[in-house]
Amino acid sequence: MRTAVVTDSTAYIPKDLREKYNIYMIPLSVIFGNESYQEEIEISAEQFYEEVKRRELPTTSQPPVGQFVELFENLAKEFDAVISIHLSSGISGTYQGAVAAGNMVDDIKVYPFDSEISCMVQGFYALEAAEMADRGKDPQDILARLNEMKQSSRAYFMVDDLSHLQRGGRLSSAQALIGSLLQVKPLLHFVDKVIVPFEKIRTRKRAMKRIVELLEEDVKSGAAYKAVIIHANREKEAKEWKAELEAQFPNIEFLISYFGPVIGTHLGEGAMGLGWVKK
Repeated sequence: MRTAVVTDSTAYIPKDLREKYNIYMIPLSVIFGNESYQEEIEISAEQFYEEVKRRELPTTSQPPVGQFVELFENLAKEFDAVISIHLSSGISGTYQGAVAAGNMVDDIKVYPFDSEISCMVQGFYALEAAEMADRGKDPQDILARLNEMKQSSRAYFMVDDLSHLQRGGRLSSAQALIGSLLQVKPLLHFVDKVIVPFEKIRTRKRAMKRIVELLEEDVKSGAAYKAVIIHANREKEAKEWKAELEAQFPNIEFLISYFGPVIGTHLGEGAMGLGWVKK
């Protein structure tokens, strides 16, 4: 059985890796006024952060169901099944779009998978699925492994500017005002598919230190892990943090990724995160 792997653009898997592992990507969009841009195709993360400095904060949009249907029907010409891996259904309707489209196509079996997370941790699921598909594993085996990964996957992220969360409806105006006055850098994470506060920490440095402590707690068992540093237009800081983490955790494989346009709309420039999963 030939199985295709699909994910959406919020996994932020670099194009060369998507091509290497034959991962198909369906884009979400950001909308500035009347202009819509498909992230990773029509607007890059770098372009997005420049645009945001000059324009109103955009809105975001999930892929139309018809776009899923078209992709799945094209994949049916070469594949028997599709595993379609998407950002958490608690923050976007993208996963439900894949479910709806899967029920509308007849020539290929679609297995939608709710990662219950986003960004490159979601990308870890897609890469794992693609490697297994390449080895000829059937969809049930791949899904079993993805569900196993869920048990050890974690992601914590710090928001630098609370106004984005407030404008996007993720934080009340009062919370944003008080947080800004106190220079609070909230640590956030996913619980039951939605983003919730984990802890409120006073400074950026302390927030990042706390994330490292959480990683340390998980990896002290001695199991092999891979991790990813995720930044919102802070590449230099991400590289410096990676060097520090590699020195502290020589047995962990660290990557650098980014919060692209759609997720960056809600978190704002300067956000920094760390995600990890057991190998």
